[in-house]
Amino acid sequence: PWDILDVHGADALRWYLYTASPPGNSRRFSADLVAESARRTIATLWNTYSFFVTYANLAGFDPATPEAPSARTELDRWVRSELHRTVRAVTEALDAYEPADAGRPIADFIEELSNWYLRRSRRRFSRPESEADRQAALHTLYECLVTLSGLLAPFTPFVAEEMWRNLAAGRAGRPDSVHLSDFPEVHEASIDPGLDEAGAMARKIVELGRRVRVDTK
Repeated sequence: PWDILDVHGADALRWYLYTASPPGNSRRFSADLVAESARRTIATLWNTYSFFVTYANLAGFDPATPEAPSARTELDRWVRSELHRTVRAVTEALDAYEPADAGRPIADFIEELSNWYLRRSRRRFSRPESEADRQAALHTLYECLVTLSGLLAPFTPFVAEEMWRNLAAGRAGRPDSVHLSDFPEVHEASIDPGLDEAGAMARKIVELGRRVRVDTK
């Protein structure tokens, strides 16, 4: 495997092998497939993480500072609901020894976090309407990234560890390594089926609009 490891890294190889198909099933394999899988998920996550670090440092963000729940927008509540739905799905799949079924919800959530939550929240980080609004966005994205670090630890241990050490190690009594931490737990009260359904409908409408725009040039 050294040609793949030298170019794309161990986490990219692990991620592709875990998510390409269930264990024991035949699968296609090539360096290009590993690269594409890593680009879609690991690179997208890393870009989101880098965005957070940049604006958290500019704002002097301290995750220990209490957040005002009333400042959360519908978008904040939607992505937190999706996050904890993902934790539930991943936990159930891993308990059933189905790593492919566990990895795919993580990939789906990373795509939602980057292409829906972050793209529609950018102004809240750079030019917020209020400091409370910026703090709500930072707290929400911080929670998503720390939780993703825990979910990804069995799949991409090096990326998960790098994120954890910068974001969570030693904070709020957390251990220095993600591999010494408890696996994320579902916060059922954060899951809002009505908001999830509305968010899915909104995304579908936008995607249909994009398709019409492309088709009609």
